[in-house]
Amino acid sequence: MIKIKTGVIGGAGYTAGELLRILVNHPNVEIVFVNSSSNAGNRITDVHGGLIGETDLVFTSELPFGDVDALFLCSAHGDSKKFMDENDVPAHLKIIDLSTDYREKRTDHDFVYGLPELNREQILNARHIANPGCFATAIQLALLPLAAAGLLTDEVHVNAITGSTGAGVKPSASTHFSWRNNNISIYKAFGHQHLQEIGQSLLQLQSGFDEAVNFIPVRGNFARGIYATSYTNCTLSLSEAKELYKEFYKDTAFTFVVDKNPDMKQVVNTNKAIIYLEKHGDKLLIVSMIDNLLKGASGQAVQNMNLMFGLDEKTGLGLKAIGF
Repeated sequence: MIKIKTGVIGGAGYTAGELLRILVNHPNVEIVFVNSSSNAGNRITDVHGGLIGETDLVFTSELPFGDVDALFLCSAHGDSKKFMDENDVPAHLKIIDLSTDYREKRTDHDFVYGLPELNREQILNARHIANPGCFATAIQLALLPLAAAGLLTDEVHVNAITGSTGAGVKPSASTHFSWRNNNISIYKAFGHQHLQEIGQSLLQLQSGFDEAVNFIPVRGNFARGIYATSYTNCTLSLSEAKELYKEFYKDTAFTFVVDKNPDMKQVVNTNKAIIYLEKHGDKLLIVSMIDNLLKGASGQAVQNMNLMFGLDEKTGLGLKAIGF
Protein backbone atom coordinates (compact mmCIF):
# COMPACT_ATOMS: atom_id res chain seq x y z
CA MET A 1 0.00 0.00 0.00
CA ILE A 2 1.28 3.46 -0.93
CA LYS A 3 2.25 5.63 2.05
CA ILE A 4 2.48 9.36 1.46
CA LYS A 5 4.85 10.99 3.92
CA THR A 6 3.54 14.45 4.71
CA GLY A 7 4.64 17.61 6.46
CA VAL A 8 2.51 20.55 7.59
CA ILE A 9 3.68 24.17 7.81
CA GLY A 10 1.77 26.50 10.12
CA GLY A 11 0.29 23.73 12.21
CA ALA A 12 -1.56 25.63 14.95
CA GLY A 13 -4.55 27.15 13.11
CA TYR A 14 -8.04 25.90 12.34
CA THR A 15 -7.24 24.64 8.84
CA ALA A 16 -4.18 22.78 10.13
CA GLY A 17 -6.25 21.22 12.90
CA GLU A 18 -8.83 19.99 10.40
CA LEU A 19 -6.08 18.79 8.09
CA LEU A 20 -4.44 16.78 10.87
CA ARG A 21 -7.82 15.32 11.88
CA ILE A 22 -8.11 13.92 8.36
CA LEU A 23 -4.49 12.89 7.84
CA VAL A 24 -4.11 11.06 11.15
CA ASN A 25 -6.86 8.66 10.02
CA HIS A 26 -5.97 8.56 6.31
CA PRO A 27 -4.97 4.98 5.39
CA ASN A 28 -2.30 6.11 2.93
CA VAL A 29 -0.64 8.89 4.94
CA GLU A 30 2.15 9.10 7.48
CA ILE A 31 2.50 12.50 9.15
CA VAL A 32 6.25 13.06 9.47
CA PHE A 33 6.30 16.57 10.96
CA VAL A 34 4.09 19.50 11.89
CA ASN A 35 5.95 22.79 11.89
CA SER A 36 5.04 25.64 14.22
CA SER A 37 7.82 27.85 15.53
CA SER A 38 5.67 29.29 18.33
CA ASN A 39 4.64 25.81 19.52
CA ALA A 40 7.87 23.88 18.95
CA GLY A 41 8.23 21.12 21.53
CA ASN A 42 4.57 21.16 22.53
CA ARG A 43 2.29 18.23 21.83
CA ILE A 44 -0.13 18.55 18.91
CA THR A 45 -2.96 17.72 21.30
CA ASP A 46 -2.11 20.72 23.48
CA VAL A 47 -3.40 22.89 20.62
CA HIS A 48 -5.76 20.53 18.81
CA GLY A 49 -7.54 18.87 21.71
CA GLY A 50 -9.85 16.90 19.45
CA LEU A 51 -6.89 14.69 18.52
CA ILE A 52 -6.32 13.36 22.05
CA GLY A 53 -5.77 9.62 21.78
CA GLU A 54 -5.08 9.78 18.05
CA THR A 55 -1.52 11.12 17.84
CA ASP A 56 1.58 11.56 19.99
CA LEU A 57 3.24 13.98 17.58
CA VAL A 58 4.84 17.20 18.82
CA PHE A 59 5.30 20.46 16.96
CA THR A 60 8.74 21.16 15.56
CA SER A 61 10.62 24.19 14.28
CA GLU A 62 12.63 21.94 11.94
CA LEU A 63 11.98 21.56 8.20
CA PRO A 64 13.04 18.01 7.20
CA PHE A 65 12.01 18.37 3.55
CA GLY A 66 13.96 15.26 2.55
CA ASP A 67 11.74 13.05 4.70
CA VAL A 68 8.41 13.89 3.05
CA ASP A 69 6.62 13.46 -0.27
CA ALA A 70 3.99 16.16 0.21
CA LEU A 71 3.92 19.47 2.05
CA PHE A 72 0.80 21.36 3.13
CA LEU A 73 1.19 25.10 3.67
CA CYS A 74 -1.36 26.27 6.26
CA SER A 75 0.34 29.60 6.84
CA ALA A 76 -1.36 33.00 6.93
CA HIS A 77 -2.05 34.72 3.64
CA GLY A 78 1.17 36.25 2.36
CA ASP A 79 3.39 33.87 4.30
CA SER A 80 3.33 30.96 1.82
CA LYS A 81 5.13 32.90 -0.89
CA LYS A 82 7.57 34.19 1.69
CA PHE A 83 8.17 30.61 2.84
CA MET A 84 8.79 29.41 -0.71
CA ASP A 85 11.16 32.31 -1.41
CA GLU A 86 13.16 31.84 1.80
CA ASN A 87 13.57 28.06 1.78
CA ASP A 88 15.31 25.62 -0.54
CA VAL A 89 12.30 23.40 -1.19
CA PRO A 90 13.24 20.26 -3.18
CA ALA A 91 11.93 20.23 -6.74
CA HIS A 92 10.29 16.80 -6.34
CA LEU A 93 8.22 17.80 -3.33
CA LYS A 94 4.51 18.13 -4.01
CA ILE A 95 3.02 21.19 -2.34
CA ILE A 96 -0.56 22.15 -1.54
CA ASP A 97 -0.93 25.76 -0.42
CA LEU A 98 -4.07 26.71 1.50
CA SER A 99 -3.41 30.48 1.41
CA THR A 100 -4.37 33.03 -1.26
CA ASP A 101 -0.79 33.46 -2.44
CA TYR A 102 -0.80 31.37 -5.62
CA ARG A 103 -4.46 31.26 -6.65
CA GLU A 104 -4.07 33.88 -9.33
CA LYS A 105 -2.76 32.45 -12.59
CA ARG A 106 0.56 34.11 -13.34
CA THR A 107 3.68 33.34 -15.31
CA ASP A 108 5.96 33.51 -12.25
CA HIS A 109 4.70 30.27 -10.65
CA ASP A 110 3.45 26.81 -11.67
CA PHE A 111 0.69 26.34 -9.08
CA VAL A 112 -2.49 24.76 -10.48
CA TYR A 113 -5.76 26.09 -9.13
CA GLY A 114 -7.03 23.13 -7.12
CA LEU A 115 -10.77 22.99 -7.69
CA PRO A 116 -11.27 19.36 -8.80
CA GLU A 117 -14.67 20.09 -10.37
CA LEU A 118 -12.88 22.50 -12.71
CA ASN A 119 -9.26 21.38 -13.09
CA ARG A 120 -9.23 17.66 -12.26
CA GLU A 121 -6.98 16.62 -15.16
CA GLN A 122 -4.40 19.32 -14.42
CA ILE A 123 -4.39 18.41 -10.72
CA LEU A 124 -3.57 14.78 -11.57
CA ASN A 125 -0.25 15.87 -13.06
CA ALA A 126 0.50 18.91 -10.91
CA ARG A 127 3.50 19.40 -8.64
CA HIS A 128 2.11 22.47 -6.88
CA ILE A 129 -1.54 23.17 -5.99
CA ALA A 130 -3.19 26.43 -4.92
CA ASN A 131 -6.15 25.32 -2.82
CA PRO A 132 -9.26 27.47 -3.49
CA GLY A 133 -10.82 29.81 -0.97
CA CYS A 134 -13.90 28.76 0.99
CA PHE A 135 -16.37 31.36 -0.33
CA ALA A 136 -14.84 30.92 -3.78
CA THR A 137 -15.46 27.18 -3.72
CA ALA A 138 -19.13 27.50 -2.75
CA ILE A 139 -19.84 30.27 -5.27
CA GLN A 140 -17.93 28.71 -8.16
CA LEU A 141 -19.73 25.40 -7.72
CA ALA A 142 -22.99 27.34 -8.02
CA LEU A 143 -21.96 29.01 -11.29
CA LEU A 144 -19.60 26.70 -13.19
CA PRO A 145 -22.29 24.74 -15.06
CA LEU A 146 -23.80 27.96 -16.42
CA ALA A 147 -20.39 29.25 -17.48
CA ALA A 148 -19.52 25.95 -19.18
CA ALA A 149 -22.72 26.25 -21.22
CA GLY A 150 -22.09 29.92 -22.05
CA LEU A 151 -25.23 30.93 -20.15
CA LEU A 152 -23.83 33.60 -17.84
CA THR A 153 -25.22 36.54 -19.78
CA ASP A 154 -26.17 38.92 -16.99
CA GLU A 155 -24.98 40.13 -13.60
CA VAL A 156 -24.80 37.54 -10.83
CA HIS A 157 -25.99 38.38 -7.31
CA VAL A 158 -24.60 36.39 -4.38
CA ASN A 159 -25.30 36.49 -0.66
CA ALA A 160 -23.27 34.03 1.42
CA ILE A 161 -23.01 33.55 5.16
CA THR A 162 -20.01 31.87 6.79
CA GLY A 163 -19.16 30.45 10.18
CA SER A 164 -16.76 32.13 12.58
CA THR A 165 -13.96 29.63 11.89
CA GLY A 166 -13.55 31.29 8.50
CA ALA A 167 -11.89 34.21 10.28
CA GLY A 168 -9.10 32.05 11.72
CA VAL A 169 -8.05 31.00 15.18
CA LYS A 170 -6.82 34.37 16.48
CA PRO A 171 -9.70 36.39 17.97
CA SER A 172 -10.35 39.96 16.97
CA ALA A 173 -12.95 42.60 17.78
CA SER A 174 -15.32 41.10 15.18
CA THR A 175 -14.67 37.40 15.83
CA HIS A 176 -14.59 36.72 19.56
CA PHE A 177 -17.60 34.94 21.11
CA SER A 178 -19.22 37.89 22.87
CA TRP A 179 -19.41 39.88 19.63
CA ARG A 180 -20.20 37.08 17.20
CA ASN A 181 -22.80 35.22 19.27
CA ASN A 182 -26.41 36.19 18.45
CA ASN A 183 -25.15 38.56 15.80
CA ILE A 184 -24.66 38.79 12.04
CA SER A 185 -23.07 41.49 9.88
CA ILE A 186 -21.79 42.05 6.37
CA TYR A 187 -18.17 42.80 5.48
CA LYS A 188 -16.15 43.55 2.35
CA ALA A 189 -19.36 44.02 0.34
CA PHE A 190 -18.66 43.90 -3.43
CA GLY A 191 -14.90 43.74 -2.76
CA HIS A 192 -14.11 40.37 -1.17
CA GLN A 193 -10.71 38.94 -2.12
CA HIS A 194 -12.24 35.70 -3.42
CA LEU A 195 -13.90 37.54 -6.31
CA GLN A 196 -10.61 37.44 -8.24
CA GLU A 197 -10.41 33.66 -8.30
CA ILE A 198 -14.15 33.32 -8.98
CA GLY A 199 -13.87 35.58 -12.02
CA GLN A 200 -10.75 33.76 -13.20
CA SER A 201 -12.55 30.39 -13.16
CA LEU A 202 -15.68 31.69 -14.87
CA LEU A 203 -13.54 33.16 -17.65
CA GLN A 204 -11.78 29.82 -18.01
CA LEU A 205 -15.10 28.25 -19.00
CA GLN A 206 -16.83 31.22 -20.64
CA SER A 207 -14.17 33.40 -22.21
CA GLY A 208 -16.50 36.29 -23.01
CA PHE A 209 -17.98 36.66 -19.54
CA ASP A 210 -17.62 40.27 -18.40
CA GLU A 211 -20.61 40.82 -16.12
CA ALA A 212 -20.37 41.73 -12.44
CA VAL A 213 -20.51 39.15 -9.67
CA ASN A 214 -22.13 41.16 -6.88
CA PHE A 215 -21.07 39.40 -3.71
CA ILE A 216 -22.28 40.27 -0.21
CA PRO A 217 -20.38 38.22 2.43
CA VAL A 218 -22.05 37.79 5.82
CA ARG A 219 -20.51 36.83 9.17
CA GLY A 220 -22.66 34.14 10.75
CA ASN A 221 -23.24 33.41 14.43
CA PHE A 222 -22.27 29.74 14.08
CA ALA A 223 -18.88 28.04 13.98
CA ARG A 224 -18.63 26.37 10.59
CA GLY A 225 -20.30 26.11 7.21
CA ILE A 226 -21.07 28.35 4.23
CA TYR A 227 -24.58 28.84 2.87
CA ALA A 228 -24.60 30.76 -0.42
CA THR A 229 -27.57 31.94 -2.47
CA SER A 230 -26.83 33.11 -6.00
CA TYR A 231 -29.22 34.26 -8.69
CA THR A 232 -29.04 35.53 -12.25
CA ASN A 233 -31.31 35.89 -15.27
CA CYS A 234 -31.43 32.61 -17.17
CA THR A 235 -33.45 31.42 -20.17
CA LEU A 236 -33.47 27.77 -19.06
CA SER A 237 -36.53 26.20 -17.50
CA LEU A 238 -36.07 24.63 -14.09
CA SER A 239 -36.00 21.12 -15.54
CA GLU A 240 -33.40 22.18 -18.12
CA ALA A 241 -31.27 23.81 -15.44
CA LYS A 242 -31.41 20.70 -13.26
CA GLU A 243 -30.42 18.54 -16.20
CA LEU A 244 -27.50 20.87 -16.98
CA TYR A 245 -26.21 20.83 -13.39
CA LYS A 246 -26.65 17.11 -12.86
CA GLU A 247 -24.81 16.36 -16.10
CA PHE A 248 -21.96 18.73 -15.21
CA TYR A 249 -21.44 17.16 -11.78
CA LYS A 250 -22.33 13.54 -12.60
CA ASP A 251 -18.75 12.26 -12.33
CA THR A 252 -17.61 14.40 -9.39
CA ALA A 253 -16.82 12.81 -6.05
CA PHE A 254 -18.31 15.31 -3.60
CA THR A 255 -20.69 17.71 -5.38
CA PHE A 256 -24.36 16.73 -5.43
CA VAL A 257 -27.39 18.37 -7.07
CA VAL A 258 -30.51 17.71 -5.01
CA ASP A 259 -34.22 18.19 -5.65
CA LYS A 260 -35.22 18.96 -2.06
CA ASN A 261 -34.34 22.28 -0.43
CA PRO A 262 -31.33 21.29 1.74
CA ASP A 263 -30.05 22.32 5.16
CA MET A 264 -26.48 23.33 5.90
CA LYS A 265 -26.18 20.57 8.51
CA GLN A 266 -26.11 18.10 5.62
CA VAL A 267 -22.61 19.26 4.66
CA VAL A 268 -21.04 20.46 7.93
CA ASN A 269 -18.20 18.13 8.99
CA THR A 270 -18.00 16.64 5.47
CA ASN A 271 -16.18 17.33 2.20
CA LYS A 272 -19.50 17.53 0.34
CA ALA A 273 -21.01 20.38 -1.62
CA ILE A 274 -24.77 20.43 -2.13
CA ILE A 275 -26.46 22.39 -4.92
CA TYR A 276 -30.18 23.17 -5.12
CA LEU A 277 -32.03 25.08 -7.86
CA GLU A 278 -35.25 27.07 -8.11
CA LYS A 279 -36.70 29.18 -10.95
CA HIS A 280 -38.51 32.44 -10.19
CA GLY A 281 -39.68 34.16 -13.35
CA ASP A 282 -36.59 34.84 -15.44
CA LYS A 283 -34.27 34.30 -12.48
CA LEU A 284 -32.44 31.08 -11.64
CA LEU A 285 -31.75 30.74 -7.90
CA ILE A 286 -28.81 28.51 -6.98
CA VAL A 287 -28.27 27.46 -3.38
CA SER A 288 -24.81 26.06 -2.65
CA MET A 289 -23.38 24.95 0.68
CA ILE A 290 -20.13 23.54 2.02
CA ASP A 291 -18.17 23.21 5.24
CA ASN A 292 -15.71 26.12 5.07
CA LEU A 293 -12.97 24.14 6.86
CA LEU A 294 -13.36 20.97 4.78
CA LYS A 295 -14.55 21.36 1.18
CA GLY A 296 -13.61 25.02 1.64
CA ALA A 297 -10.09 24.27 2.89
CA SER A 298 -8.51 21.15 4.42
CA GLY A 299 -10.83 18.50 2.99
CA GLN A 300 -10.33 19.84 -0.51
CA ALA A 301 -6.57 19.95 0.13
CA VAL A 302 -6.62 16.22 0.94
CA GLN A 303 -8.84 15.58 -2.08
CA ASN A 304 -6.17 17.29 -4.19
CA MET A 305 -3.40 15.25 -2.53
CA ASN A 306 -5.28 12.05 -3.33
CA LEU A 307 -5.52 13.02 -6.99
CA MET A 308 -1.86 14.05 -7.18
CA PHE A 309 -0.74 10.65 -5.85
CA GLY A 310 -3.11 8.53 -7.91
CA LEU A 311 -5.46 7.58 -5.07
CA ASP A 312 -9.24 7.48 -5.14
CA GLU A 313 -10.06 11.11 -4.36
CA LYS A 314 -12.52 10.04 -1.64
CA THR A 315 -9.80 8.26 0.38
CA GLY A 316 -9.75 9.42 3.99
CA LEU A 317 -12.71 11.73 3.40
CA GLY A 318 -15.62 9.51 4.38
CA LEU A 319 -16.74 12.00 7.02
CA LYS A 320 -20.18 12.02 8.65
CA ALA A 321 -22.35 15.12 8.63
CA ILE A 322 -23.21 16.45 12.08
CA GLY A 323 -26.93 15.90 11.49
CA PHE A 324 -28.00 17.08 14.96
